Amino acid sequence: MKKIFYKISSFFMALLVLLSSTSFTIESHYCGDILVDTSLLGAAESCGMDLAQTKSSKEDSLEGKNCCNNEQITINGQNELSVTFDKLSIDQQVFVASFVYTYLNLFGELGYKVPSLSEYPPPLIVKSIYKLDETYLI
Repeated sequence: MKKIFYKISSFFMALLVLLSSTSFTIESHYCGDILVDTSLLGAAESCGMDLAQTKSSKEDSLEGKNCCNNEQITINGQNELSVTFDKLSIDQQVFVASFVYTYLNLFGELGYKVPSLSEYPPPLIVKSIYKLDETYLI
């Protein structure tokens, strides 16, 4: 059970390191106020209403307006994962040392002592109980 817990916790810690160091971009395409497409890995697909920017379309005020827009959300991951313990204050060092000491002793074996029967002799047999109860093995 303990090994399974260690494997599960190490998997989740590795997944946490991977996700915290990975950067990605979410790109969304809106046509007016309606979300048309969202993409994590590539460019979001257009709805087909994008207007080509030409000189004639810029002159015409009705055709020059573009109802579509693209939105990008960039999530930057952590670049440096090196953690140093040389800049810990005295209070932090005492806390880490006491935490490690108590954690290691938390799972120590309990001193279970098997009771010795030599110190407690059995009682003396005064009468034969099987004769009094008249129970015999045949």
